[in-house]
Amino acid sequence: MKISAILKRKQSGIVTVDILSTLKAAAELMARHRIAALVVTENGNPVGLFSERQIVETFAHQGKFAEEMRLRQVIDRQLIAVSPEDTIKRAMSLMTHTRIRHLPVMEENELVGIVSLGDVVKYRLEELELEANVLRDIYIAAR
Repeated sequence: MKISAILKRKQSGIVTVDILSTLKAAAELMARHRIAALVVTENGNPVGLFSERQIVETFAHQGKFAEEMRLRQVIDRQLIAVSPEDTIKRAMSLMTHTRIRHLPVMEENELVGIVSLGDVVKYRLEELELEANVLRDIYIAAR
């Protein structure tokens, strides 16, 4: 199965934040939208990802100064992304090997979505349940 299958099930809308925003502003945006990660943009182009993990790490190291820090000071500017045509298996492998829980989805250098580990797991569980039901039906029909 492909990433596009997950995107079709998700609500549309991608929440982004500018690289010059403060950590506090980014955290407030995440809280308002009830999400765990934001795609960071510079001049409208995706350049990185900002997650709850980075909030915790930055506050642990910077203390009270963290909330006024700019995202450009804390994000990793290596954007790890997938395309809608990538497989779910590839996304799972990327998430496992890079130890990240969110992947921006890029198509022709344009941000078209974001998938989380939770999205991938939910989709895989549904696939496995469907497969189990089909196998059960085949077994029952063969008896």
